[in-house]
Amino acid sequence: MITTLLIIHALLAVALLGGITHQTLAAWRKPAVPHSFVGRFANVPSAHYTDAIVVLYILTAILGGIVYAPYRLEIRTALEDLNLPMANGIFEIKEHFMAIGLFMLPAYWMYWRAPLAAQYTAARKYMTAILAFFVWYAFLVGHILNNIKGFGQ
Repeated sequence: MITTLLIIHALLAVALLGGITHQTLAAWRKPAVPHSFVGRFANVPSAHYTDAIVVLYILTAILGGIVYAPYRLEIRTALEDLNLPMANGIFEIKEHFMAIGLFMLPAYWMYWRAPLAAQYTAARKYMTAILAFFVWYAFLVGHILNNIKGFGQ
């Protein structure tokens, strides 16, 4: 059951990663006709991603909280047995980043509400970039730690 929840958690994280990456690149791009792959990748209606990002962030955090207890019992103890305190430390930072991101979501959602006010352009850019950093960090750390000792083994 926990393995199934972990897989769903990972799939939601991939969807969140894609959405926040698209929105971040679109928020920071210069308004020009895209001629490259990156330009076309960033040329999306960025405000349309907001609701999906908020929902995916919350769902991913809820599932992360559900699989957290087995992680603490299985993987964290294995990391301590392998004398890898840095691995536990980067996971602790991941927890803090995701909690800060949860508290940022209402302001993030407010700044991305339509119609987009021009005076909040900088706030949208920076808040989206911060959330993108948190999501990328959490995604990479989660997968690296899961690969050190496979979950459920």
